[in-house]
Amino acid sequence: MKRYLLFTVFISGMTTLAAELTAGRLIGNVFGTSNLVWASIIGLILIYLTLGYFLGGKWADANPTPGAMYRILAWAAFTVALVPYIAGPVLRSAASAFEALSVGIMAGSFVAVLILFIVPITLLGAISPFAIRLSVDDASKAGQISGQIYATSTLGSFIGTFLPTLVTIPTIGTTKTFLVFGLFLLFVALAGLGKFASRNEMLKLIWMPIALAVIAILSAGQALKNNTGQVYEAESAYNYIQVQEINGFTLLRLNDGQGIHSIYHPDTLFYNGPWEQFSVGPYFYANRSPDDVQRMAIVGLAAGTAARQATAIYGEDLLIDGFELDEEIVEVGEKYFGLNLPNLTVHIGDGRLNLDRSQNKYDIIAIDAYRPPYIPPHMTTLEFFEICASHLTDNGALTLNVGSVPGDRRLIDGLATTMATIFPSVHVMDIPGTLNTMLFATKQPTTVEDFASNMTRLAQNTSLNPLLVTTMATTFTSMKPGYETTTVFTDDLAPIEWIVNDMVVSFVLQGGLEFLR
Repeated sequence: MKRYLLFTVFISGMTTLAAELTAGRLIGNVFGTSNLVWASIIGLILIYLTLGYFLGGKWADANPTPGAMYRILAWAAFTVALVPYIAGPVLRSAASAFEALSVGIMAGSFVAVLILFIVPITLLGAISPFAIRLSVDDASKAGQISGQIYATSTLGSFIGTFLPTLVTIPTIGTTKTFLVFGLFLLFVALAGLGKFASRNEMLKLIWMPIALAVIAILSAGQALKNNTGQVYEAESAYNYIQVQEINGFTLLRLNDGQGIHSIYHPDTLFYNGPWEQFSVGPYFYANRSPDDVQRMAIVGLAAGTAARQATAIYGEDLLIDGFELDEEIVEVGEKYFGLNLPNLTVHIGDGRLNLDRSQNKYDIIAIDAYRPPYIPPHMTTLEFFEICASHLTDNGALTLNVGSVPGDRRLIDGLATTMATIFPSVHVMDIPGTLNTMLFATKQPTTVEDFASNMTRLAQNTSLNPLLVTTMATTFTSMKPGYETTTVFTDDLAPIEWIVNDMVVSFVLQGGLEFLR
């Protein structure tokens, strides 16, 4: 029995961590994966486990039998597998609320989904103290046995950390991940009942896997969001991916769906967004022409909007290195966004790491990996911008897209201040009608006047793609006088999450959602 108890504890620990990480994806598909979301998930899971440890000890003393423990485990497994099916309607309501920007429904849905985990996680927390009670038959070995059980549970948790994120979620999705782990744990519980209690005890609960199978069949094929114009949805190892077609435009949305990460239209390349802005950075230098731009890097390639626009402006002689963390986003780009450019080389992996490894120098480095509240801190620091500078040509430009909120430019100021420690000139412009700001940094001193001079001269060249001059005109008319010098972000200290969380919360509380409607 002791060996099977250890196996039970191992699978229980694995399922607990798998449920926690999969809960992050389940909730993140609608509410995003910001630190605030993860803090809520982890904090409440720990509270539920604490309650489970307490109750498990009391239940074990009151009824120290294997049958009692495996009945608890069976109900834990059943409710784990049931979570996504109960949460589904709530999440779909929340997704609709996100599209309509209904804060009350969003908040209520978030709380409701988190409450769903109280039963399975509490019951899972009860297993380890129950197993200790059943295993200790010699008080002198209580410490050794307790150590064995908690070590085994922790080892299971270790496995449960990687299986969902690396294997099950990318291959079968969030809902089926809950189902697979729940069913596996349920079979362990039923086998334990049959082995250590009685066959009748096991048969009393045989309805559980049957019920889960019926629910899974009836719920198959339901899309999570079904937002306007949705033509595709999928889950990768990193994102919930959604493609919409609205008024002839194809849009890429990720996770909570509030941001448009790529856009495509067969008849136009001007989207009044950040993508075209990346191509104009070199023109802050005096007397620059399109022929001077030979190579470009895009960190945060997404589905390739910026790459398509740059190719249209500079031609297929422009060599582009696109760095994208999520391979499935690139596949979506190839299928829906025309990401089939002969001059584009795609590099899958972390943008900072792969840029650092690159052997090339670039005339333009475009950073499009930010969107509050999802800003990778390691791409905001002095050390990161030093890497960028080392991979720019002598007349190269670093162009960066950063989100902002009206009246709060702390993030912009912090990034500009950090960039200015390396680059002699940093220029700032706000994209009209959006919450996006572009930062242009150059390796040599440059001026807005030189930018204007280039714009005037290039406007007379009818052979150029009009997207270039149109974008330059938008850039010039939207320039800001500068930025406020503030904190320099470093790898050691970059309070990005603190700044962004405060910005987002303040924006919502002050009625900022009306701006987005």
